[in-house]
Amino acid sequence: MKKINIEDLKNIKERVAKETSLRHGGNTIKVTVHMGTCGIAAGAREVMNILMEEMAQSNRSDIRVVTSGCMGMCSSEPNITVELEGEQPIVYKDMDANKMRQVFKRHILEGEVQSDFALARM
Repeated sequence: MKKINIEDLKNIKERVAKETSLRHGGNTIKVTVHMGTCGIAAGAREVMNILMEEMAQSNRSDIRVVTSGCMGMCSSEPNITVELEGEQPIVYKDMDANKMRQVFKRHILEGEVQSDFALARM
């Protein structure tokens, strides 16, 4: 088995940074749906389905949707994080279908943070 050297690690770091970058592929918006076990049990799958429906209807190609595991705040699940280019990420809590539609239309498309649902600014 080949040993990894410092240069290999730097190359891996750069590649992963590019792949997870908000701007990767021309994206200006990144939405993370936190889908750990607690999130799924609380309804994250439904939130993800609504998000995908809204994206399909919007015909926007600059929005990147990713999933992650639990963020450690199980009591506020399902959670999503919205990152708009040049702005602080916003974590939304206790999401459901209606809240997801509102966040999508107002924050993701229009840039208006929905502070009623916001848990934190990162």
